[in-house]
Amino acid sequence: MYQKSLDFVDIVYKVSNTFPKEENYRLTSQFIRAATSVALNIAEGSGDTNPQFSRFLQIALGSVKECVVCVAIAKNQKVYFNRRRK
Repeated sequence: MYQKSLDFVDIVYKVSNTFPKEENYRLTSQFIRAATSVALNIAEGSGDTNPQFSRFLQIALGSVKECVVCVAIAKNQKVYFNRRRK
């Protein structure tokens, strides 16, 4: 699960790199923070008790939902261009 979350962060960086520059401090930043939060919460909770780990997984799930919303916004606002920004 942790490795998959790191892979997801890599994908988010690649996708958000295609966003227009004017999105740097808006959608791009939020998308990267949310994706990174998934991996960080899984890592942070992994050494704790089961109830604590479960709580961190719930937080990570909330961040995944945030990423879904970022994708929906990008699609609705047509900010995803399938090419590198200049």
